[in-house]
Amino acid sequence: MKRLRWQILIVTLALIAIAILLLTQQPTVLQTTAPVVQPSTGGVYTEGIIGSFGRLNPVLSFYNSADRDVNALIYGGLVRFDDRGLPVADLAESWGYSQDGMVYNFSIRQNAVWHDGEPVTSEDITFTVDLLRSDDLPIPEDLRALWKQIEIIIIDEKTIQFRLPEPFSPFLDYLAFGLLPKHILENVSAEALIDHSFNLEPIGSGPYELDRLLTRDGAIVGLVLTAFEDYYATRPFIDQFVVRYYDDESSALAAYRAGEVLGISRVTRETLMDVLQEPELNLYTGRLPQLTLIYLNLDDQRLAFFQEANLRRALVMSLNRQRLVDTAMAGQAILADGPIFPGTWAYYDGMERIPYDPDTAIQIFKEAGYTIPPGGGSVRANEGTDFSFEMVYPDDPLHTTIVEAIRSDWAKVGIEITPVPVSYNELVDVYLEPRSYQAALVDLNLMQSPDPDPYPFWGQAQMTAGQNYSQWNDRRASEYLELARISVDLEERAKAYRNFQVRFVQEMPAIPLFYPVYSYAVDNQVQGVTVGSLFDPSDRFADVASWFLVTQRAQAPEQTPTVTLPAE
Repeated sequence: MKRLRWQILIVTLALIAIAILLLTQQPTVLQTTAPVVQPSTGGVYTEGIIGSFGRLNPVLSFYNSADRDVNALIYGGLVRFDDRGLPVADLAESWGYSQDGMVYNFSIRQNAVWHDGEPVTSEDITFTVDLLRSDDLPIPEDLRALWKQIEIIIIDEKTIQFRLPEPFSPFLDYLAFGLLPKHILENVSAEALIDHSFNLEPIGSGPYELDRLLTRDGAIVGLVLTAFEDYYATRPFIDQFVVRYYDDESSALAAYRAGEVLGISRVTRETLMDVLQEPELNLYTGRLPQLTLIYLNLDDQRLAFFQEANLRRALVMSLNRQRLVDTAMAGQAILADGPIFPGTWAYYDGMERIPYDPDTAIQIFKEAGYTIPPGGGSVRANEGTDFSFEMVYPDDPLHTTIVEAIRSDWAKVGIEITPVPVSYNELVDVYLEPRSYQAALVDLNLMQSPDPDPYPFWGQAQMTAGQNYSQWNDRRASEYLELARISVDLEERAKAYRNFQVRFVQEMPAIPLFYPVYSYAVDNQVQGVTVGSLFDPSDRFADVASWFLVTQRAQAPEQTPTVTLPAE
């Protein structure tokens, strides 16, 4: 038995030794790289756009956002702007400017062509600008006035020069307009262009070209765009971009649920919760170029409390502005600290934030000589003047909700306001322009203005005839704004705007409330979608060429397994 046990032990040890030897001779297989998913061309994307068809013409779409959406796909401009508000090349290949900021030279891409194959030239630019100068077209008056002052010189077929009468750094903002083809429209007058067939059969130079209009009962209900094969940048991955028009968001959402569209152009508070309940629908949000604020009439001698910066700051402390964003705006806004939009190159992130602090506000009122009756009531000055005033505001449900929240917050610290609802036209024409208001709830809309240029709203020279409705008479702030308006050095401009924002918060000539955001819904089948800060809702298509529906798997090259032999 002892001999047998020894034999078993020897056999076992031998098997272990063999196993170890075999293990050291096992081939080492190199793992091949996993397939990489890459975008590929193909597919059809359909978007439900809220609004109606007007004209597919960039010089006729200033007042129709639905048209601007489609025109952003069909037409190109010399430049466009990234989400920080900085200009990037579009049809322009490069540009430069003189040290005095009065001369700008632009070179057009050599491969830029119209959808009919004709080259985009300098003459197309001069032709389009001439239309923007015309008194016969529905164009914003400030835009028309600017172009009437600028001289344009054609250097050659692909090079053009702009000569300004004086330095104006925001000039590049005005070069993002869609270009029109001179070779098609040169014999059409500005007046005739309004009803010309070109508006239904556009020829642009953008990433998509019109394939056909979709009609029902004689009305245009949509359109089909196809990717432009000779687009000067990257050809879009998605072959067809289909647009369908809807009267409201609820109709567009119903169309999505019915499988008719993959995207909804706009989602607001009314449909937000319904959209969020759709598991396959992604929501993209970008800040709009809009500021909701309270103007204070600083020049009204009956309102002495508005003329003291510490009391104006106390008014801000008395407002729960975050609650306004969360409730009245259903979270669809960003708390505002000043007049320059966050996320842009000109925004100063280090400026002071005034918190919601009603107790400190009350203390400031008391230190300024105001008293609050023990049983509640209005804050009152020593001479018996109540801290109360009227506030005009647009007569609609949203602004009514905002004003009621403001009135409630200020009442808690003894400030009484009398809300005065008016139409928006009346607000501007009867109250703001003649400076006949006490306080006003206003939405400043700076659509299509990537450069902040706050000068028109806060500069001293704008106090009486301009848009400085608060009549803020501050030399230091004006100097910062004037410098930023004429300097071509971006660092110098950013510094000037930084100083302006610091000064604004110190003085608080108006009360910033919030910046609204734009929400955009797209089915998760569509990949590559990104939305940053917006200067127009159509900016959501800035990277449309990168969107894709179709993918392909890029398999890495196979590698032959190798065998590692034991060392001899």
